[in-house]
Amino acid sequence: MNRLFWLTMVVIGAGLLLLMLNDSAGSTFGVENYDFSRLVWLGAFAMLIGAGLLRSGRPLGAMARNLGLWVAIVLALIAGYQYRYELQDFASRVTAGLVPGSPLALGVEDGHATVTLDKADNGHFEARITVNGAPVRTVVDTGATSTVLTAEDALAAGFNSAALNFTIPVSTANGMTRAAAVKTNQVAIGGIVRKDMPIMIAAPGTLGQSLLGMNFIGSLSGFDVRGDRMVLRD
Repeated sequence: MNRLFWLTMVVIGAGLLLLMLNDSAGSTFGVENYDFSRLVWLGAFAMLIGAGLLRSGRPLGAMARNLGLWVAIVLALIAGYQYRYELQDFASRVTAGLVPGSPLALGVEDGHATVTLDKADNGHFEARITVNGAPVRTVVDTGATSTVLTAEDALAAGFNSAALNFTIPVSTANGMTRAAAVKTNQVAIGGIVRKDMPIMIAAPGTLGQSLLGMNFIGSLSGFDVRGDRMVLRD
């Protein structure tokens, strides 16, 4: 073990010395210094693994299989990290197909969160938002001046409809209804979050599905429709 330790130290020391001598040149043996330094550390790591396998006394065939398995695991982890955004988009697409209103994709543009929605079978854009942490399935309604929850969704978000006065007329794409004004702790979709946002709660039995209205849409830096997709930008 002492011999292995000193051999490893010699390899690392020689690599560091070469990097210092070739610092101004920018490369060592035709390899960029950054890549060469990685080769030094990987070489030292490989020596430790190889020595450990040899000292185990196991047959070479078994050692080769174990080494190949670890190499495959490392490569899979590297590939997963390199393609993490593509895998995230794939997972979002699967979720959007299974759970109506789920974002088709989540992203970041110029440091701001974006959410991509897919058009539902009914021809409308649906968004699965959270109100005070409770999931709510909504229709994106640019004709509604405010976000409006059904009495059932409001109850899930912590609002008791029985204690509210439904005196405010609200115009939606489905016509007029009456609602009560409340203030939420948080309204969010993906990475787009709004705190202390006022919303409306429709009178029981007057609204079939909650609406994501212009008080939320208007707070965005922008949104646009591309065919069957809507992109919201924080």
